[in-house]
Amino acid sequence: MKTKQAVAVIGATGQMGWAIAKAISKGNYRILLFSTDTLKVQVLLGDIISENSSADVEILKGALEACWEADIIIVAVRYSSEKDIAEIIRKVTNQKIVISVSNPLNEFYTGLITIPGTSAAEELQKLLPNAKVIKAFNTTFANDFGHPFINGQRVNCFIAGNDEDALEIVYDLVKVTGFNPVIAGDLSASRILESMQFLLIQLRMQKNYQNITGWKILHD
Repeated sequence: MKTKQAVAVIGATGQMGWAIAKAISKGNYRILLFSTDTLKVQVLLGDIISENSSADVEILKGALEACWEADIIIVAVRYSSEKDIAEIIRKVTNQKIVISVSNPLNEFYTGLITIPGTSAAEELQKLLPNAKVIKAFNTTFANDFGHPFINGQRVNCFIAGNDEDALEIVYDLVKVTGFNPVIAGDLSASRILESMQFLLIQLRMQKNYQNITGWKILHD
C-alpha cells in the first residue's frame, strides 16, 4: 500500500481551491485546508465530510503550518497573490511539489499580464527555487470538477513540469479528480497552457458557451 500523501490546499475557499479540495478528497490523501476565510473553510470541511465521511481532511490555521506538513502544495490563489504566499511558505517547500493553478489574466480578462517568454508557473518556480513546481488544473474551470465528462468525452487536464517523478505524482492526483491527465512538457509549456485557458475564456465570453467547458485532444 502506498504511503498516504498530505496535500495542502492554499486558498481552499476560492472557486478552484474548493473544487480541487473536494475532488482530491475522494482519493487516498490527507487534505490540509487553509483559507483566510475561517468561516467559509468550516463550510468546506462540512461539505467534504457530508459527501465522504471517511475523508482524511482538516483545517490548519496558517499557510506555513499547512505547507510544513504537506508533501504536495496546491497554490489555489490569484496570480497577484502568489508572491505573498511564496514568501510565507518558501522555507518549507524544499524538494516538495508545488502545483501552480493560476492564470495571469488582467482584471478585464482581455490579456495576460506576464511578460513574453515566461509564465505564472515559471515565476512561482523563481520564487520557490528549491520546490518542484508543476503546472496543473489551470486549463479547467471550477464547474468542470463536478462534470469531468462533456458530451461523453473525458476532459483533458494538462500538466507541465521539469521533474519527472513530480509529474507522475501529479498525474495520479489529476486522475483522482476525474480528468484525463496529459503531460504537456517541461515547465516552459505552461506558457502555452496559460494562453490556452485565456483563449478558452475569450471563446466562452464571445460564443456564450455553457458553464461546462473544457479541452479535449482527439486522436486515433
